[in-house]
Amino acid sequence: MKRDFARLNLGGRSLDLEYGWAGAAASDAPVMVFLHKGLGSIAMWRNFPAQLCDRLGVRGLVYSRFAYGRSTARSRLENFPRHYLHREANEVLPALLDALGVAHPYLFGHSDGGSIALLAAAHEPSRYSGIVVMAPHISVEEICIENIQIARVAYHEKGLRERLARYHDDVDSAFHGWNDIWLDPAFRDWNIEAEIEAIRCPVLAIQGEGDEYATLEQIRGIKRRVPQTTLLILPDCRHSPHRDQPEALMCGVKAFFEAHPGRRSEFQSTSVFAC
Repeated sequence: MKRDFARLNLGGRSLDLEYGWAGAAASDAPVMVFLHKGLGSIAMWRNFPAQLCDRLGVRGLVYSRFAYGRSTARSRLENFPRHYLHREANEVLPALLDALGVAHPYLFGHSDGGSIALLAAAHEPSRYSGIVVMAPHISVEEICIENIQIARVAYHEKGLRERLARYHDDVDSAFHGWNDIWLDPAFRDWNIEAEIEAIRCPVLAIQGEGDEYATLEQIRGIKRRVPQTTLLILPDCRHSPHRDQPEALMCGVKAFFEAHPGRRSEFQSTSVFAC
């Protein structure tokens, strides 16, 4: 995947975001935007966006968020604010789409990226053709905090820092931006359940039964608040379905995509897809 940089000016601040294109070359193909997890980047997706885009016949926009990958790093004196996922959804993502001339894309978000996709679709209900959220968070659960604490120990004592350094120009910027805010006591009551009721596009919510960072209440909560949501629960799967169950995942996304090929004004509630 060829990499490029988009320069965004947000609130007087200049950010360079690393991005690339995958899948269909046709400029008129539907676009799916990939939103990575809390420690992710373009490189950490590996070849999954290309594989999924080829399966769907879409063009994929993949980018590294602020503080991740080769994008502008977070200052050592700067902590992510409590609303950092809202900022990514409501300010950074729309600015990137405008800069690249992308209209009415689908969103595919993993973990934190899934939360960003939900917030973006709630903030601008008519902008997105549909969203796929994989292991998203709509609230903070104790299981999540426990495993983020484990990740912190692994980062400082068990070689996780060295492994992540292959994917980020400033690995401390990436890790502590994510880890510090999630472990901040002030973040414990973070909850977006009420906000996502504004979503009007179709939603596919995916989670592994063995997700170590969340219970299935996360996607079931989405279904209660956003009734046009389709659930896909994957057995023998942890927090990264694209690694643990790639074929079942792509099958479910393809069925969803074929059921919702474009923008519509109303969507009916759907049941769990079977592959």
